[in-house]
Amino acid sequence: MPHVLVVEDDQFVRSALIRHLTEASHTVRSVGTALEALREVAHFRYDVVVLDLGLPDLDGAEALKMLRSITDVPVIVATARDDESEIVRLLNDGADDYLTKPFSVAHLSARIAAVLRRARAAGPEVPPDRVLRVGGLAVDPLRRQAELDSVPLDLTRREFDLLAYLAGRPGVVVPRKELLAEVWQQSYGDDQTIDVHLSWLRRKLGETAAAPRYLHTLRGVGVKLEPPA
Repeated sequence: MPHVLVVEDDQFVRSALIRHLTEASHTVRSVGTALEALREVAHFRYDVVVLDLGLPDLDGAEALKMLRSITDVPVIVATARDDESEIVRLLNDGADDYLTKPFSVAHLSARIAAVLRRARAAGPEVPPDRVLRVGGLAVDPLRRQAELDSVPLDLTRREFDLLAYLAGRPGVVVPRKELLAEVWQQSYGDDQTIDVHLSWLRRKLGETAAAPRYLHTLRGVGVKLEPPA
């Protein structure tokens, strides 16, 4: 059952979206401001965010950039703006899809399903029928679960994808270009994106860049995952 966060300040629209998405078997939470949305995605795991651009506290385009700085959750932008250059800019800034208002809830549900299919397809290509083990790490690609010393790890979708991809190649230095292509599905991008996710992942593995245990970065080359010495 997909978990959806609706970010919409119009109470009538919010109520209608909550009602219809719930009837379509989605688990829905809603907020009315950008700051509330940022707090939600920082503390709870969502499968998709539906983001209105006309928010009272912060322009939705800026909210999108802030969301992208802390999470890789798929974002569908809901906008009354139909300017092509604006839509292209939003997609380049990290939106996964967009809908121009007014739209039907059936249309939104179809877009959510399509975004979730793409998100699942973008996962690392590792054998789905076996658990990957590296030292005390156990990564189950089929169930999308990971444990460290039998303790479950609370990972975002992208953190899990990154960990699973590296766990499928233990001891191998994986170039950053390969990580961008295989984990992020991008032919080019900012290395900082990888660094940020590695930092979050290290924190959850109980290590730091200065004192690595599993994740080792070779400056200018790539990243490898190996068991502690």
